[in-house]
Amino acid sequence: MARAIWSGALSFGLVAMPVQLFTATRSHTIRFNQIQRGTADRVRNKRVNERTGDEVPMEEVVKGFEMGDEYVVVEPNELDEIAPGRSKGLEISGFVGLDELDPIYFDRSYYLAPKGPEYAKVYSLLLDALVESHKVGIATFVMRNREYLVAVRAEEEVLTLHTLHWADEVRDPRREIGDLPERVDISTKELRTAVQLVEALSMEWHPEEFHDTYQERVLELVEAKRTGATIEKGAPPPRSTNVIDLMDALQASVDSAQGRRGERGGEGGAKRGRAGGKRAGGAAKRRNELDGLSKSELYERASRATIPGRSSMNREELIRALSA
Repeated sequence: MARAIWSGALSFGLVAMPVQLFTATRSHTIRFNQIQRGTADRVRNKRVNERTGDEVPMEEVVKGFEMGDEYVVVEPNELDEIAPGRSKGLEISGFVGLDELDPIYFDRSYYLAPKGPEYAKVYSLLLDALVESHKVGIATFVMRNREYLVAVRAEEEVLTLHTLHWADEVRDPRREIGDLPERVDISTKELRTAVQLVEALSMEWHPEEFHDTYQERVLELVEAKRTGATIEKGAPPPRSTNVIDLMDALQASVDSAQGRRGERGGEGGAKRGRAGGKRAGGAAKRRNELDGLSKSELYERASRATIPGRSSMNREELIRALSA
């Protein structure tokens, strides 16, 4: 069982309950150790006094705020003393619609749990109220000597807490991107075709169908270098669309997407059945079997079959390659 990273009291109005905060996500980033080239010697970071060059033990490291030519030292207990209630309180100040929160404000996600079974009714009450009202609670709290702006929302059977960026932390795109283009006129036909493409590429959201193919490629590279094998290079990025060819590219994309959707509906299987008899029937059977697999399962099969370019394929392209 995971350990809570924070505990305190969640309150809304005059209702309060003790809660615990748990990390909701984990990273599967591949981490490399730093070594000196030509050796197997690890390179490590040390806390070093920049004046003497001596290593400083962790217990002697304190926080110092630079003011001119001197530092003002602040001890950890002094930080706790200035806001003892804030470091243990999670007070919801109001509720807003989830669609009012711009995704750019979201940072990290956590789970909120009641600190004991005796608080299950209050916990369930807030959970159901958020589901019924389609709203999220906005709150602030202090954790690890930092104040956070957060959104508390209902997620299936659990309350989740999402840390948000403060308004002054979100950068102005016009200031950050010097050559951000101005809006240009789009013809009605171009817009209508682009909307058709969006509709043709629309899908249901199944996050389990997506996985980190780059991480798999990195592991393949490491294994290839270990065994002296070679590894296929990834596909190059697509070429930019020329403005003159924009309409042709849009229409071709719509036709391709609609054709793939038609295949998923069985039209392609029926045509192959009429043209190829038993052979087509076998292909259709394989197709039906592959249609029932997730993207990650399809990718695993493509890896075993050493299908070239598989890392850049979408689900439909993996199915076509495996069917062949």
